[in-house]
Amino acid sequence: MNSKQQFISESIEAKEVYLPHLSADPVIFGFDKNELKVLLIKMNYRKKWFLPGGFIDKNLDLDEAIKKILAKRAGLTNIFVEEFGVFGKINRSESYFEDFDESLFQKQRFITIGYYALYNPEKIHPIPDELTEACEWFYLSQLNEVDLGMDHREIIEKALLTLREKISIKPIGYNLLPEKFTLTELQKLYEAILGKELNRGNFYRKIKNLGILNKLDEQRRGGAHKAPDLYSFDEEKYTEALKNGLNSW
Repeated sequence: MNSKQQFISESIEAKEVYLPHLSADPVIFGFDKNELKVLLIKMNYRKKWFLPGGFIDKNLDLDEAIKKILAKRAGLTNIFVEEFGVFGKINRSESYFEDFDESLFQKQRFITIGYYALYNPEKIHPIPDELTEACEWFYLSQLNEVDLGMDHREIIEKALLTLREKISIKPIGYNLLPEKFTLTELQKLYEAILGKELNRGNFYRKIKNLGILNKLDEQRRGGAHKAPDLYSFDEEKYTEALKNGLNSW
């Protein structure tokens, strides 16, 4: 079965299983080598890259449907996602499916809900599904060279803007950094998200005042300079800050 026939075959089942006109597109951010990454899938049909999104199961709550989509499209489980926007341009998917007739489920007008999540790329091993040939991480700096389909570049850009806005009221880093990290590594993460350098002294003072870090009786060994102290997140306080926001930033 070729890639076009795969879409046609899936369309028949999709009309029974999924809600019409509604989809979801999760933007999964990772952090590596002081840069942000985003997870993309490459479709068999037309070889374009997309976010690992999909349709909403009629029999599931929305949050559960998103988890099912991520499990199916990329083999990802136990990922916390947060809604950040809705995208509904009239012809957002028309050109991709122009070779199909109007009866195709996927060719109908779909309004998509954008979600974002933060996850350490080392902790997940994405697996493509039957409609995709690859599921890979791309640095944000590489995206201009990537053939992205539909309006997924716009969705990624909006997700990044949302992340920058949230960073002042929500803690960042629990799912992006290793269990033990230095303040410099945490600062590099904030700088990667904000797209600018931060004053080290001001950053250290503010981040410590948040009360979400535990200083460990360990140092990062192996460098040429004095070994920096290691920290971990206080899981209870971090979770509370996610729910109630940060008051000291």
